[in-house]
Amino acid sequence: MQNEPQKNGDCKEEGNKCTICLLTLVTFTEFVASHSFVCIAARRGSTVNGEFILPKMAVNEELVHRAEEQTHQLHCTASYIHASSAVTSPSQRKRACRTVKVKTSTKRITDTKSTQSRKVTDYYPIRRSSRKSKSELKCEEKRHIDMLITNGIENGMMVRYIEGKGRGVFVTQKFQKGQYVVEYHGDLLQITDAKKREALYTQDPTTGCYMYYFQYLSKTYCVDATKESDRLGRLINHSKNGNCQTKLHDINGIPHLILVASRDIQKGEELLYDYGDRSKASIEAHPWLKH
Repeated sequence: MQNEPQKNGDCKEEGNKCTICLLTLVTFTEFVASHSFVCIAARRGSTVNGEFILPKMAVNEELVHRAEEQTHQLHCTASYIHASSAVTSPSQRKRACRTVKVKTSTKRITDTKSTQSRKVTDYYPIRRSSRKSKSELKCEEKRHIDMLITNGIENGMMVRYIEGKGRGVFVTQKFQKGQYVVEYHGDLLQITDAKKREALYTQDPTTGCYMYYFQYLSKTYCVDATKESDRLGRLINHSKNGNCQTKLHDINGIPHLILVASRDIQKGEELLYDYGDRSKASIEAHPWLKH
């Protein structure tokens, strides 16, 4: 135990001696490398008028290159021995190793954190859904209904005569619940104008009444479909248990009265909706309003 400090000191002295020897050898090698081509050229010189003249030097490039490589290797060896001799005790060597390990571990942890902080979108492109939202679907449906109303398109229906009842509208295709069926088309009137027309219609018992009153933006309007036309909405009959219901549809601020399916309607069914008239006078004049 008492001899260990002396051994460490001896190792340090031996390391220093080795370093001095190597540095001396490096210096000598550099000298030889730098003067080798002079010796080679001197052998090939000549004497003129008693003076020795050197010819153009023929440098042995291969020899110089080897000398430079050996010098570089000796430099590296000397540096390594000098660095090794600086760590004199095993405890210092352990501390040096620990320092290197800690640095490597820290770098590894940093790389792991940076990898964990990345998102899936850093590796894969964002996939956008091609599905349309509810608002987009509603806008498309409204534009479709606007087009049908504006152009007066009425598909999937036909008129049939019903004995004891008159004309009726039947479907030639299936309609789903909530689907647009047809517009109740006629003249859109203010309440005052509608009352005047209704007074005229009552004077002629042969004239049927096709006037539909409704509220829109706190005002009362009326669609008068009394005038004969080829529009099918005015011919749909009444029933308290109908398969259609009325609904307001706005186009550029103008209300339109439309009929939509209140349930799934199968092909061949008659279209029916509740007129909503429960007045005593109307029921006496039109008994079928009871049903």
